[in-house]
Amino acid sequence: MMVLLSGTKRVVLLAAFLAVSLPASVRAAAVSVLIQSAQGKGQADAVVTLIPVGHAAAPASIGKATIEQINKEFSPRVTVIATGSKVWLPNRDNIRHHVYSFSPAKKFDIKLYAGDPPAPVVFDKPGLVVLGCNIHDWMIAYVVVTDAPYYGKSDSGGNLVLANVASGEYEMHVWHPEQSGPEQVQKVRVGPDAASVQLRLDLKPSTAH
Repeated sequence: MMVLLSGTKRVVLLAAFLAVSLPASVRAAAVSVLIQSAQGKGQADAVVTLIPVGHAAAPASIGKATIEQINKEFSPRVTVIATGSKVWLPNRDNIRHHVYSFSPAKKFDIKLYAGDPPAPVVFDKPGLVVLGCNIHDWMIAYVVVTDAPYYGKSDSGGNLVLANVASGEYEMHVWHPEQSGPEQVQKVRVGPDAASVQLRLDLKPSTAH
């Protein structure tokens, strides 16, 4: 199956679904994704989630993550976590930062601090959360909070692997911080036969490398 969506800036998403030879009740696949620009350069920080259609899947485990403040920047810039996960926001700079979010999925305000904050932030609702610093306006980070059982983020080479995905129909959601429109959604089937999905995302000009 191949679907092609046009856009002014092209990011090519090639996903191979490799099934494991197991009984249907326990069959699973490793989902390998490569995200590239039109020029063939891998694109980092694309979030991919798989949401079951017409069948149940065990929810992802609640976890924890760390977003540091280093050299007046957030690191990493993009984080994807399961709903209910905790995120620590340590300040590694020798100046204080004031971290906040006004996003509907999570509103919080950690006033000027250095070192570790008093407690992690619990992201208890799904959605996109944008972090900022009240002192340094250019500091921005993104936290994608999801109920999806399978999710991940592309690395510096544009690669992503979702392990042990149960066979069945899914909606694949693809989001990137520089895309000019809403996240892309495509129906895919994970099963014994290999499949590929090709997407072209509209990106803002600043993402062209």
